[in-house]
Amino acid sequence: MAESRNFSKGSIMAFIFFFAAFLASGSSTAQVPLLMWSTKSLPSLTSPPAGHITSMEELAAYLSPVFGSGSNTVLLFLQDKLSKDDFTMFGGAFGNKQESAFRNLEAALQSSSSSVSFPALEWTGESAIPTLLQQKLSASPLLVDPDTLSHLSLNTSTSNLLIINLPYCSDSLKSCKEVLSNNDETIGKVLSSLKAKDVSYTAAYTGLQPSQVISKSSSLNQQVGRTLLQAPPADVKAPIIFSNATGRPCIMLWAQNLTISHPGSQGFIDLAKENASVDGSMCNNTNSDNFLFFSCRFAMSQRFYPVSARNWFTLDSVQVLVRPSGQTASFVGRHGIYAPAEYSFHCQSVSSFRDTLLVPANQNATQWKLDFVDFQIQGFRLANGTNFSYASDCAGFFTAGIWMGLVTSLLLLLIFVYGLHMIMQLNTMDRFDDPKGPTISVPQSD
Repeated sequence: MAESRNFSKGSIMAFIFFFAAFLASGSSTAQVPLLMWSTKSLPSLTSPPAGHITSMEELAAYLSPVFGSGSNTVLLFLQDKLSKDDFTMFGGAFGNKQESAFRNLEAALQSSSSSVSFPALEWTGESAIPTLLQQKLSASPLLVDPDTLSHLSLNTSTSNLLIINLPYCSDSLKSCKEVLSNNDETIGKVLSSLKAKDVSYTAAYTGLQPSQVISKSSSLNQQVGRTLLQAPPADVKAPIIFSNATGRPCIMLWAQNLTISHPGSQGFIDLAKENASVDGSMCNNTNSDNFLFFSCRFAMSQRFYPVSARNWFTLDSVQVLVRPSGQTASFVGRHGIYAPAEYSFHCQSVSSFRDTLLVPANQNATQWKLDFVDFQIQGFRLANGTNFSYASDCAGFFTAGIWMGLVTSLLLLLIFVYGLHMIMQLNTMDRFDDPKGPTISVPQSD
């Protein structure tokens, strides 16, 4: 069924909002709107489903009974470009009719005997609609100047196809609204001229091509459906896993960056960009040694602490080796890197020179710098397979800022309590002067 909608008198607002509704259902097919109105009766059509695009075959099937018999005078207002957006932006769609650029067009639709619209007509070429009307009318098109139409003699005994070309704002120094308003004035002038001649007509308003075209390639690449307005998540690399002899994971390590700086290097070297290797690693119930990148060793151990009545693991040492020079450095991490044995340890920054968690264990290590970003490690009780257990984070609950706020609040509270206490200690006088009795005399001498 062709995409159309019947317009009765007084329903011009429905016409505007009908276009706005169809604007929301975009399509990758180029399309132009087509409006038709007539002084005679046009066949009625049922409303199609929203988003349907009318094909040229459907339009031809609709026009066959309209121009099937007798003579017809057809006015084709052919604008250089036209899209549904033009009606939405400049048609006073929100009730502000004084700002509408299509006042004469709306008046013609309202005063006509009947009118239909094709909000989304498939665009197949600039000459598609004129050629179709020429075939249906069996008449040669006549290009008409609106200023000279009043002097034109029409033979109403035969069919006439009058084409009035209208410009668009893309090639004009004027604003789009001003150009469309001038086109609307031209439509009103032409219709007034035919009304003065008492000529029955059928008018159509459309475009040679759409003013806005949606590319098919761009729509195909877009995700269909509702999506969150956020950047796509970055690729996350998998953690480094070492499995024991039974094939069960027993050591896991992950870091965004593992950067080191040794005395003979310029700047930092990111070990995370190298190919990781776990050759030489070992794990048991009490100790775990993880060798990575052939140059870095993480030694962990766990033991039972009676005070907390649970097992805790610590990162005992981190040893770094530069193979070409044979230089080594050892750092102690047990004082700041620890967690319950069934947990993993996580810290946003594990460093040997800033908020130190890795303490140099020898004199040679003082010339080295280690900085592990978004570091997480677990060497015992990997109950989740290839996933870390619950992480014990290095960030304490009471930070320096929290302590400062608590101390300041306590100080202000003490000042308030002291002031309130002093106010409550104020006492009024227990004796007052009585204006009707004798005055109080205070002796001045003993």
